[in-house]
Amino acid sequence: MSQARANRVADQIQRELALVFQREMKDPRLGLATVSAVEVSSDLQNAKVFVTFLGKDEKEEIEEALEVVRGAAGFLRSKLAKEMRMRSVPALRFFFDKSIQEGQRMTSLIEKARSEDKKAAGKQDTSDKDDHS
Repeated sequence: MSQARANRVADQIQRELALVFQREMKDPRLGLATVSAVEVSSDLQNAKVFVTFLGKDEKEEIEEALEVVRGAAGFLRSKLAKEMRMRSVPALRFFFDKSIQEGQRMTSLIEKARSEDKKAAGKQDTSDKDDHS
């Protein structure tokens, strides 16, 4: 099987799961669940599905939401089977995508550093003026 085909299948799985999450997954423990990426094995037997949960920042909340999604794997796979024209739908394994959280953490660190630099530059300016008086 070609990697290009696996990538096409991954893209289709991502689109279809996004719709199912949006329209049919009503469990309040999920919050707003998003499928951020899908990786399909070259033999099309397994799919790693990376998800994020908007508003879920605590490890316990994320684990609970992941368990809900993992518990619905059979339902999600049957939905995919109805929408996709494939002999067999890959087995779905769900993982939390840390990249968005990590990106937000990095952004806040950068903002904090910039803020501290501005404060330090402001103090430097006032001390320069004191030296020239």
